[in-house]
Amino acid sequence: MNIYLTIILSIIIGNYLLDIVVETLNVRHAKSDLPEEYKGYYDAEEYKKTQDYLKENTRFEIISGTITTPITVAFILIGGFNLVDQIARSFNFGPISTGLIFAGILMLASQIISIPFLAYSTFVIEEKYGFNRTTVRTFALDVLKSWLLTAMIGGTVFSIVLWFFGKAGNWAWLYCWVAVVLLQIVLTFFAPVVILPLFNKFYPLEDGELKTAIENYARSQNFRMKGVFRMDASKRSTKTNAFFTGFGRFRRILLFDTLIEKHSVDELVSILAHEMGHYKKKHIFKSVLMSIMTTGLMFFLISFFINNKGLFSAFKMQTTSIYASLIFFAFLYAPINVVVSIFSKMLSRRREYEADAYAVGTYRKPGSMISALKKLTVENLANLTPHPLKVFLTYSHPPVLERIRAIRRMPRQSAALNI
Repeated sequence: MNIYLTIILSIIIGNYLLDIVVETLNVRHAKSDLPEEYKGYYDAEEYKKTQDYLKENTRFEIISGTITTPITVAFILIGGFNLVDQIARSFNFGPISTGLIFAGILMLASQIISIPFLAYSTFVIEEKYGFNRTTVRTFALDVLKSWLLTAMIGGTVFSIVLWFFGKAGNWAWLYCWVAVVLLQIVLTFFAPVVILPLFNKFYPLEDGELKTAIENYARSQNFRMKGVFRMDASKRSTKTNAFFTGFGRFRRILLFDTLIEKHSVDELVSILAHEMGHYKKKHIFKSVLMSIMTTGLMFFLISFFINNKGLFSAFKMQTTSIYASLIFFAFLYAPINVVVSIFSKMLSRRREYEADAYAVGTYRKPGSMISALKKLTVENLANLTPHPLKVFLTYSHPPVLERIRAIRRMPRQSAALNI
């Protein structure tokens, strides 16, 4: 058997089996007894609902993988990629246009397969547990907008990469790296004002106690921003969140309207103080820098697999091409991506503790930070007791009970916060 085919099938099947093991362990690790910390936030029936939500989502993820994994394996073994390549080549366009058709067909097929799963998750599971507010019209428009953005942005990136690998020789990977990073930076500035408004409406936060408290805190931390905005997240879900977009003086604070409805002023300022902590501790810059470095590694490795005949034979391809090389390399890169992701999430979890410490040390209301965290997990039916392996592999934030314990220790360590 072709060595590349053996490796690729091992990666696909191994990833599927690992998911089953991790998700099964995670469900079994969930504690049926309500943690003491959450007494008064849940009653027995409400806490059982979190367990049911976890189990139902886990079953759904396993079933989804059990369906999509064999489809992927079968598509490779029967030469599906070669069939798509023949269709793309039948138009007799140049290599870039042919590559866009090839990638476009694969992307569209993948999206069509994923729609039933996304719809079931939204209209069945999320609806059952009281989260869903998405209408069929909103769902359809979201899908179409996502496809359009993928075609525009993804198509542009793919075309640039194809052009450089076709023209720039041995240094093509370096030019691709620089070009993609520059494009990512540009998109970071455009996203808040062009992309995000395609999906949600943003309204300046009304004058009042909350806006005054946020602005006063931001001023006390010398935190420049464009403004504070309320986002109409409630048109899709009752889940709550808040985040920042943009850089420098173009930074914006975005609050889900669902979050504003369910939290006190002190809790909301504590949440935003945590987000500001990420900026003050340069976590955003460090994350961007790491992304840039991993992007460079990816393009460097890709350069060794362009038009690799053994790799193309694994996919039963009759003709080599740069565009198919990029798609096939993604299968080989998956294990490296897992390792990078694990390391990235380890750093992210550590930075969450640092941001919590910043929020508590500057706003000086640890009780509000703790109550905010509790409400967030209650409102989103989060799993309070995830399995350590699940945390290690997939959690970008530490489990909430660990964060609360760390915050409770902070007053005794205030002299060492170094904020």
